[in-house]
Order: sequence, then C-alpha cells, then structure tokens
Amino acid sequence: MSAYGAEAQALDAAILGAIEQRRVTDFNALALRIFSHQLRYNKPYAQYCASLGVTPDRLPENWEAIPPVPAGAYKEAALCTFDPAQAALAFETSGTTRGVGGKHYMETAALYDAALLAGFHDAMLSGAAQPLRYLLLVPNPAERPQSSLGYMMRKVAETFGDGREGWFIGGDTLDVDGFLAAARAAQKAHAPACVAGTAFAFVELLDALQARGVSSLGLPPGSRIMETGGFKGRTRVVQRAELYAALADIFALGQDRIVAEYGMTELTSQYYDATFEGARIKRSPPWLRPRVVGPDNTTLPKGVVGALVHVDLANRSSCIAIQTEDLGVATEDGGIVLIGREQGAELRGCSLDAETLRTLAVR
Repeated sequence: MSAYGAEAQALDAAILGAIEQRRVTDFNALALRIFSHQLRYNKPYAQYCASLGVTPDRLPENWEAIPPVPAGAYKEAALCTFDPAQAALAFETSGTTRGVGGKHYMETAALYDAALLAGFHDAMLSGAAQPLRYLLLVPNPAERPQSSLGYMMRKVAETFGDGREGWFIGGDTLDVDGFLAAARAAQKAHAPACVAGTAFAFVELLDALQARGVSSLGLPPGSRIMETGGFKGRTRVVQRAELYAALADIFALGQDRIVAEYGMTELTSQYYDATFEGARIKRSPPWLRPRVVGPDNTTLPKGVVGALVHVDLANRSSCIAIQTEDLGVATEDGGIVLIGREQGAELRGCSLDAETLRTLAVR
C-alpha cells in the first residue's frame, strides 16, 4: 500500500470510529491531521491555502484557523486528494460557472454513508417504534444519480424503511396521484410514514391537494416530515411558519414532527432542526462544526450574524472547511440559526438580541 493509501485508510478509520461512537475525542487534533493530509494531496486546495500563507510547513494550531475554500470553488477545479476518475461517488453542485457544473468527488462511499445514516437516525428516528414508510418528494437517484439528496434518501429508505418506499418526483413533475395513493395505502395499513421533500415540492403538493379538494390526509401515529431547504416555491414565496402549519394541518401531525435538514453537496454531513424555546435551532453531529465569521474570516461572538463556515471531518478526501454564502448566528448552546441569503449583507456583523433571534428561527 502506498504512503497515501495508508494515511487515508488510517484517517478514515478514525473518522468512522467517531461517527459510530457519536463522539470525537479530540476534534482539533483530528481536524488538523485531515487538513495536513489535504495540503499534501489536494493540489488546488493547497495552492489556495498557500496564497493565504498556509503551507505544510506553516500549519495552523487550531481548527478554526483552517482556511475554508469557497463553495463555488468546486465549480472551478476537482477538489480532491485522489484521481477523480477513481471516485466512488460524485455529486453535482447547484448552479454553474461558464456553463460548467461543479462536482464533489468522494474517494469512498463509506464515510458518506456512515455520516448520513447516523445523522438521520439521531435526528429523525427518535421514538420510532417500527420501520417507517418513506414517501419521497426528492429526485429519484435512478433518474438523477448525480443528486446527493436522492442518494441520501435511497440509502435511508433501504436502511431504515419498511421496504415500501415511493418516489414521486419524475423529471420536474410531481406525481400527485401516486403520492395520494401511497399516503392512503399507508393510512389503511396503519404504517407510519416519513414524507421527505424540498420546500418547493411541499408547496406544489399542497397547492395540488387543494386543487383536488383534499383538505385532510392524516398520516398514522409516529409519522414525520423532513423538509430539505429552499423556501421559495416555483410560483410563490412561502414562509417556514406558514408552510409548516399547512403541512401539520393536512397530515395531522404536530409541528415537532416536522424537521428541517440543512446540508450542501459540498459537505458529507448534515444539520437538523432541534427546538429551543419554540425556535428551530440547527444542530450538527459531533464530527461537523460550524463557524460564524466576519469579512476577515475571524470567528464572531455568539449572537452576531455572519457568514457560515462548515468544518466537516467526513470531508476527508475533498476539503475539510467550506465557506458558504449563507448567513447565520451561533447560539450559546452550540447550535446555529440559519438566516439565509436574502436578508442582505447589511446583517453581517450585527448583533441580535434573544427575541430577534427567536423570531428569525421560527420563520
């Protein structure tokens, strides 16, 4: 085995151990080991870091000083530590640059699978007395293998489901009649379901059900909903509170059974909602840590709005630190409130009081 292969294997074993145990003994030490590995084998990332004065001979001493690569850089270069032709997984990022889409190449599926399954299990399946039936308003990986969301939900359904999952997005078309039939079959079988979809898919579904005169589609006890981001519908804008109230009403669920997932193609791991004093705070698993930063990339105090940086140990074969265009706030208990992009740059660096924070968190 090559020196690279031995090092990669040792790092993957350490990361997989942390995921399995849901505990990272020394996040700083493992993050710096992974970063050093990437500086030596991920040439585009190393060149970017060198432009900032960070080289294998001049490493940071703390994980918060690891230079984050802008998420858009995935559209400019193959940001990986290995030959991308040998990738086990390759997911397309959103948007294009000069007509060329970006890709997140992963050397092994093991880290991605372990991270997504552990995160989903801990956030979504608490109290589940039996396998759920997955009704999926996301891209079908049989049609769009480049979709990380489709891959994720197929893996979840295969691992945690009752074997009767259904996919109701074909191309760009929502199969409303198919979804209705599947939901009613779950009702009849008393099979608790997990309905997972993007926000705009839920908006389209609600509109279609209203047009059909369907005002109630109560799911069996133990059911839940996972919403995967994006509050702009295709035809109108829907605020989170309005969307969740409508979903809770038609599916006869408490809003505590509706959980928002926050992830990016450029990451391997995901955040999920938790509630705090009525607000929705995003929580990360132990191997994923957020930073809220100012224009100089220094970490901002809790309660101050800035840009989000994600440090994901499971990104071993790509880039450990990702700079996003999303705005957020770090909470005192280690979570983040995702504010989004549309509030504008004037929010960056401004301090929010607790009441304003709660208001943003429930939008």
